[in-house]
Amino acid sequence: MTTPLDPIPADLRETLERALDQDPQARALAADVVGRGLSNVFLVGCGGSLVVTYPVHYLLEREAAFPTFQMTSAEFNFRRPAALGGGSLVLVCSHTGTTPETMEAARIAEAAGATVAAVTRLPDSELARSADVAFTYLSDDTLWEAVYVLFGQIGYALLERTGVDEDHAGIRRVFEALPDAMLSIQQESEELCRDIASRLADERIVYVLGSGPNYGAAYGLAMCYLQEMQWMHAAAFNAGEFFHGAFEVITEEIPVIVLLGEDETRPIAERALRFVTEHSRKAFALDTRSFAMPGIETHRRPIVSPMALGGVAGRLAAHLAAVRDHSLDIRRYMSKVPY
Repeated sequence: MTTPLDPIPADLRETLERALDQDPQARALAADVVGRGLSNVFLVGCGGSLVVTYPVHYLLEREAAFPTFQMTSAEFNFRRPAALGGGSLVLVCSHTGTTPETMEAARIAEAAGATVAAVTRLPDSELARSADVAFTYLSDDTLWEAVYVLFGQIGYALLERTGVDEDHAGIRRVFEALPDAMLSIQQESEELCRDIASRLADERIVYVLGSGPNYGAAYGLAMCYLQEMQWMHAAAFNAGEFFHGAFEVITEEIPVIVLLGEDETRPIAERALRFVTEHSRKAFALDTRSFAMPGIETHRRPIVSPMALGGVAGRLAAHLAAVRDHSLDIRRYMSKVPY
C-alpha cells in the first residue's frame, strides 16, 4: 500500500471559524440586495461547487417568499434565464476561482444587472475579483464544510432580512457551535467509514441515495468522490425517485449507501433504507442520528445534518483511497487534456 489514510484536516476548526467570521458580511449583503428590491436568487456552480448549494437551496425554497433557482454553470450560461435581472442575487461558487463555465456565468449575471457574490478559496482569485462581494475560506483541505457554512449564513441572513419569523439568534448559536461539532462528527464516523470502505473496495458499482437537503451530499459522494476521485462506477438518486425506476436493478449483491438526515424528508430516506436492507446484503447507512453533535440543540440538528453528511462522505472517500490504494488526487482527464 502506497496511499496513506488522509487525516481529518488539521485546519478544520480554524477554517470553519474563519467562515463564521464572515457572517457580518453575509448580513450586509442581505441588507443591500433586499433594500434594493430582491426578486430572486440563483445558485450556480459545477461539480462539488454545485453540490454544496443543495442545503441552502432547500432552505430558501422551503422558507423564502422569493424564488430560488439552482443550476450548473453551463446550463445557466446557455439557458439565459428570463428571470435574471437587476433584482437577482447570483451566488457563484468555484474552489479555484477560475472554472471557465462559472466565470462566464458571473459575466452573464453582471451584464444582466444582477448582484454577483462569489464563494471561493482565495480573495485574489479571478472570480473573487470579478464579483461584487466575495466570501473565502483559504483552505485546500477543508472545503465543503466551510462552503456549507458560508452559504448557510447567506441563506439565513436573507431570510432574516426579508422578515421570515425564526429564532435567528438561536440559529447563529448553531453556526457558532459548528467548529467543535463538525470535528466531533468526523472523529465519531472514522470506524464506520473504515468498515464501509473495506467492504466496498472491490465493488463494480455503488448507488447512493439521499433526500431533501441531503441529496447534495449523496450526489457529491457518487460523482465527485467515487467517480472522479476513485474511478468507481456510481450513481446517485433522490431517495423518493429511487422507487420510480432505479430500484429495479437492486439485488442482494448490489451495494447501496443511504444518507439519512434529520429534516422533514427523513421518512423518504428511511423508506429507501428499509427496501435496500430487505433486498440487498450490501446496504449501508450514513445516519446523522448516530452522531452526538456537541453544542447543537436537538431541534436544531436538521440544520447541521447536510453539513455532517458532507463531511462524513469526505472521510469515507479518504478511507476508500487508502483501502484501494488510489489517491484522491489522481485524474485521467480533469486538467490533463482538452475538454
